[in-house]
Amino acid sequence: MDFKDLVRLVQRRWKSIASMFALAVIAASAVTFTTTPTYHSNARVFISTDTSDANQAYFASAFSTARVKSYADLVTSGEVMQAVIHKLDLNLTPRELAAKTVATVQADTVIINIDVRDHDARKAQQIAQAEAEEIVTYLDTIETPKGKSVSPVKATITDKAAFDGNPVSPRASLNLVAAGVIGLLLGVTLAIARDLLDNTVKSSDDVSDVTSAPVMAHVAFDPTVAKQPLLTDVGTHAPRAEAFRLLRTNLQFLDLDGAPSCFVITSAVPNEGKTSTSTNLAIALAQAGKRVLLVDADLRRPRVAGLLGLESAVGLTTVLVGRSSLESAIQQHSPSGVSFLASGPIPPNPTEVLQSQAARDLIARLKDSYDTVIIDAPPLLPVADAAIVASEADGAIIVVKHGSTTTEQLRHSVGRLEQVGARLFGAVVNMTPKRSGRGYGYGYGYGEYGYGYAPEPKRKKSAKATRDDKAPEPGRDQVEV
Repeated sequence: MDFKDLVRLVQRRWKSIASMFALAVIAASAVTFTTTPTYHSNARVFISTDTSDANQAYFASAFSTARVKSYADLVTSGEVMQAVIHKLDLNLTPRELAAKTVATVQADTVIINIDVRDHDARKAQQIAQAEAEEIVTYLDTIETPKGKSVSPVKATITDKAAFDGNPVSPRASLNLVAAGVIGLLLGVTLAIARDLLDNTVKSSDDVSDVTSAPVMAHVAFDPTVAKQPLLTDVGTHAPRAEAFRLLRTNLQFLDLDGAPSCFVITSAVPNEGKTSTSTNLAIALAQAGKRVLLVDADLRRPRVAGLLGLESAVGLTTVLVGRSSLESAIQQHSPSGVSFLASGPIPPNPTEVLQSQAARDLIARLKDSYDTVIIDAPPLLPVADAAIVASEADGAIIVVKHGSTTTEQLRHSVGRLEQVGARLFGAVVNMTPKRSGRGYGYGYGYGEYGYGYAPEPKRKKSAKATRDDKAPEPGRDQVEV
């Protein structure tokens, strides 16, 4: 993954990264502002050895340096701690007081640093000063030779304990900055992990990894699909309309010599948008002046008739069994000019019906009667119906749902078509985000790309029309069939 890939990843996963950042900052804030502040005070004690002989000065200095570490350890000894407790009347045990104290020796010196931390700044100062005074007294006692009244080791307080009203912990600004950095790093790490583990189709490259068939169009996510599912419901310059015009154009260049005219529209699994894709593709072809027949060959869950608002009781199955003629079964969708052959009654054996000789003869007859035949078929993986129909048609187009269809599902679907010798013309990536870091142009708005067409003029609407045409709430799921 190079830098550009990382930037695109951040653009795609910015919400989850921002969430991790916010959670980290909130958690750090909660800990920081609920933790009792801790204050510290510091005192310093200088250790020297008293000698009147200049020749002994070097040995005295070496003696002090050798023993100063031991003197530092004595600062937290039981006797010194008990003396401090008694002096300040503290409600602590020697062990508890020692836990508040750190005595260290400065490198290459004979100076002892006594650092005390407490939740009370004034008390921290008092304890540090008392410990410095007591260690001076204690060293004088233990280093005075028997029979003498003066100790050769002299401890002197060089820096009295000072009062510091600024807490040493928690440090709010440092904690929040550190939490923010950690949150960002964790968010980016999780985003990279999700991206590496995500095997759904999200780009043309993902499709090309599975099949050599091209991506013929990207249909952008449109939250208005639930209320306006057909191209006849939207303006001519709507991004969805432009996407299907692009698909229509690409169909014309599939095979200039073979001139395919019968296409099966299918998907790997249900709910990926194959029915709306087949219906709107038929409308787009009809808008270009083609004689188009849309056939609902999904004999398990037929939904095209409901989408067009037409009758489904008479159709494909009634024609195949001879209960009605083809001419009487074909309906007209007036707003679009699309001819429509519904599924008819659902049979108990859809696969056998679709692989019958009567079905093959009907498909051949339809191809001779119309410029283009669009067949909406069931998904490929659950049943064999779509593969059977695709083998009799000129080929198939697979609809994949962005971020939902996995590459394995697409691979198995392509395999189903190859097993029956059906041709795969290409794929349509449905419900792609309008903005993406992968850079394959989901949106088809004229204003954004400057095709030179002016958008349709806005018409004044009545208050009622405005309420009726109000867009769905942001974030509402797009309904696809």
